[in-house]
Amino acid sequence: MRAFFARRSFADDLLASVVVFLVALPLCMGIAIASGMPAASGLITGIVGGLVVGFLAGSPLQVSGPAAGLAVLVFELVRTHGVAALGPVVLLAGLIQIGAGLFRVGVWFRMTSPAVVYGMLAGIGILIVASQLHVLVDAAPRASGLDNLLAIPEALLGAGAGDGLIAGSLGLATIGLMLAWEKLRPAALRALPGALIAVVVIAGLAQALSLDVKYVDIPANLFDSAQFVSLSTLAFWLDPKIIVTALAFAFIASAETLLSAAAVDRMHDGPRTQYDRELAAQGVGNAICGALGALPMTGVIVRSAANVQAGAKTRASAILHGAWILAFALLAPGLLRSIPVSCLAGILVYTGFKMLSPAHLRQLRAYGYGAMGVYAATAIAIVATDLLTGVLVGFALSLFRLSLRSAALDVRLVDSPKPGEARLHLDGAATFLKAPALANALDRVPADTVLHVVIDRLTHIDHAALELLRDWGKNAGARGCALVVDWPALQSRTEGARQAA
Repeated sequence: MRAFFARRSFADDLLASVVVFLVALPLCMGIAIASGMPAASGLITGIVGGLVVGFLAGSPLQVSGPAAGLAVLVFELVRTHGVAALGPVVLLAGLIQIGAGLFRVGVWFRMTSPAVVYGMLAGIGILIVASQLHVLVDAAPRASGLDNLLAIPEALLGAGAGDGLIAGSLGLATIGLMLAWEKLRPAALRALPGALIAVVVIAGLAQALSLDVKYVDIPANLFDSAQFVSLSTLAFWLDPKIIVTALAFAFIASAETLLSAAAVDRMHDGPRTQYDRELAAQGVGNAICGALGALPMTGVIVRSAANVQAGAKTRASAILHGAWILAFALLAPGLLRSIPVSCLAGILVYTGFKMLSPAHLRQLRAYGYGAMGVYAATAIAIVATDLLTGVLVGFALSLFRLSLRSAALDVRLVDSPKPGEARLHLDGAATFLKAPALANALDRVPADTVLHVVIDRLTHIDHAALELLRDWGKNAGARGCALVVDWPALQSRTEGARQAA
């Protein structure tokens, strides 16, 4: 305990914890509503992320809690299998993360292609905006991302003809206040988050005018909303679809957490992240959230960045922020019930647009159109199908792009200084993908020519390319040609070649 609450840094951590609490409070509730769950389930996850994961974390300044990146998965799971399935899925995902941390596979999650991760965030951002525009006007979101996108005009027109216009105005005012605060906030108040300012102003306005809109539903006892896992609900584990969903939760939560941790490490000069420990700590947190039927958690970059910028020095700030959420939810639930749902939807719409980061595209542009194509395909697939399918599409395209780059072969046919001779230079990997280019070069060899194959810069040759050279050499005599190649050296480039010899 002394290591967390060191006297010399406690004041800094205490101030940072208040800032993070103010950032986290509206996001915890908004993400829960976007996930199709009660706002209280997001608060419970924020509390566990602070009080439990804060103690165990391997990333000293990262803050954990419910993440917008998992809201789409949770919404789809709850819609398809019911609220009772959420606890078992999150619990199993947590156990998977614990195992991954204990077996030291945390570093492998960091090998996810940035194009896939950025595309995933962009796709999730689009889905969040599409669903929360419905909530913004006090309407229910549709079953899928495409349905939400296509139904936006209908929802907005319906709002104009009914009470949804008032809710929509509050949501738009929330977004406007956040944008204005981001641009105009005084330096002395830079630690106050725009989301909190918007919530206080909009909630106060709604209460003062007694507006007839939907409000956040928080029970008097926070844990009355907990959906405890029982032996009967664990029967969901017998469903293969549930197992796949839990794996998707574990993978996406782990990738987002460790990428966030890497970003946080670049923001400060303190101790670096222990990735396997962080992964196991997240697993413990998700296992507890699953047992309580609450939302899944990840390490969250927005709250973590606020923590660093507020001057946090140790994990005490993350722990204390969880204590503030718990105290506020237990002692002032009436204040939370005064917040319009459309206000939280406005915060999520703003967050969704922020996830469509132009900076990500600028980074990917430096790596060519292939990386940007993977980004776009991942985002489009997520919107058109679902999150897991979109990520798998992104991975498949990344591997295909890698295979193309790995199979790059420069084939050059040049004349030799000696009359009647030519040289064929092979630079790179000669695979079946490059067989047409190699065949074209061999077809250009003039009759009555001795062809020397130069393989000094050849990194690999597969069976298809090797047989192409062998066949050309066997038939070369009919045209008065001959093939000269260091067959033992060529055969050593690949196991298949050695077996063929």
